[in-house]
Amino acid sequence: MGDTTTVLIAAFAGVAVGGGITWFVLSNVLKTKRDGILAEAMKEGETIKEKKILEAKERFLEMKAQHENETREKNKRIQQTEDKLKSRDRDLAQQIENYKRKEKEIENQRENLTKQQETTQRKQAELDKNIQKAVGLLQDTAKMTAEEAKSKLMDQLKEDARNAAAGQIQRIVDEAKLKANQDAKRIVIQTIQRTAVEHAVENSVSVFNIENDEVKGRIIGREGRNIRSLEAATGVEIIVDDTPEAIVLSCFDPVRREIARLSLHQLVTDGRINPQRIEEVVAKVTKNINDEIVEIGKRTCIDLGIHGLHSELIRMVGRMKYRSSYGQNLLQHSREVANLCATMASELGLNPKAAKRAGLLHDIGKVPDDESELPHAILGMKLAEKYGEKPDICNAIGAHHDEIEMTTLLSPIIQICDAISGARPGARREVVEAYIQRLRDLENMALENNGVSKAFAIQAGRELRVMVEAEKVTDDQADALAISLASRIETEMTYPGQVRVTVIREKRAVGVAR
Repeated sequence: MGDTTTVLIAAFAGVAVGGGITWFVLSNVLKTKRDGILAEAMKEGETIKEKKILEAKERFLEMKAQHENETREKNKRIQQTEDKLKSRDRDLAQQIENYKRKEKEIENQRENLTKQQETTQRKQAELDKNIQKAVGLLQDTAKMTAEEAKSKLMDQLKEDARNAAAGQIQRIVDEAKLKANQDAKRIVIQTIQRTAVEHAVENSVSVFNIENDEVKGRIIGREGRNIRSLEAATGVEIIVDDTPEAIVLSCFDPVRREIARLSLHQLVTDGRINPQRIEEVVAKVTKNINDEIVEIGKRTCIDLGIHGLHSELIRMVGRMKYRSSYGQNLLQHSREVANLCATMASELGLNPKAAKRAGLLHDIGKVPDDESELPHAILGMKLAEKYGEKPDICNAIGAHHDEIEMTTLLSPIIQICDAISGARPGARREVVEAYIQRLRDLENMALENNGVSKAFAIQAGRELRVMVEAEKVTDDQADALAISLASRIETEMTYPGQVRVTVIREKRAVGVAR
């Protein structure tokens, strides 16, 4: 400021003294001063700006840290609240479960009370009936001699004891079944529902279709040499008759029948049919079938999760594909039994893998390489022992038809599941004559009893319905008849599954208005 004043004084002095300094010089001086002031103000403004920016950044970081702390605290409180809610939910679920259990217990108690009330009413009715009988007996006794009264009393006591015994037997059976049947039915039904296996019916003949009947002559060959060579190589009877566009292959061994069918297919497709070519094709197809049998056995074991099976047992499992029993494919039956056994063993707390292994192998005695006179269960047990299976597996295989004594809990499971698979409707095919005879035997067995008017074997022989005359058979006698018939059927007849005996006693009163 002092420099500027000095310059201005000098300028005015020069003007006053000499008059040579003009107004232009003064203007330049002021402009220079203005620019300096502006530059200094801008520098000071930049300094203030940087200071304010730093302060703002520090404030922002401080507020950010504070916000993060508040967020953490809030999240912590939210988590604590969620934990409390989850704990309350668990407590509530436990309370609901306890309530349902108590409700079920109350329902069971109500059912028991209802049954006890019904039993009490029935006993009261029986007591009233006995009192009436006793009164009638006393009235009749007054008119009899001592011996007659004694004889009458003895007969009456025997009849009452017989009826009481039948009723007591029925009550004992009902009480035993009340608990046992519930668990058994639940396990069996769950096992069947969780297992679904296809079933197929096999025959002893196969039909080979051809495009035209000219092929038949080529298959027969000159003087029948081709067909004789084919029959000798395969062991299958080849029937060439008037059936249009078809040749019948007949053999009880399904493996040989399949070899013959595939060989015929290759020969007809290739067109070269002669004895030498037939032997080559049959040998090649036989090798392919044997390889396929082993592959089927391996694939079956892998599908069922069975490991460590001997190679011969694997081959026998594969041979089951070409074997049928009562029209039921043996491999499908064995797979079904294996799955049923595993499910039932799991329900009973046993080893499901061992059960599945025994279920798959239980019928290997039906597919041996050599014929044997032993029952298939015993033969299968010996084969399993030969190829290193454990004793419990061998016993389950040998005992599934009661040829030997059962020594483990696995054995009855195999027997039950085998019966379930075989007795399933449509699984097996019976000979018509044997089936009809079994139905007749059931009906005749019922008709042999006094008071039986009609008997019907229904539901493919799985139920015997017996109609009795109400005048000759009482309710207690009907109960005894049902138990007696069921016992006779168990001991005297052979049948798949179970037979239900239903005795129907009906009183009809008929009046005619004219």
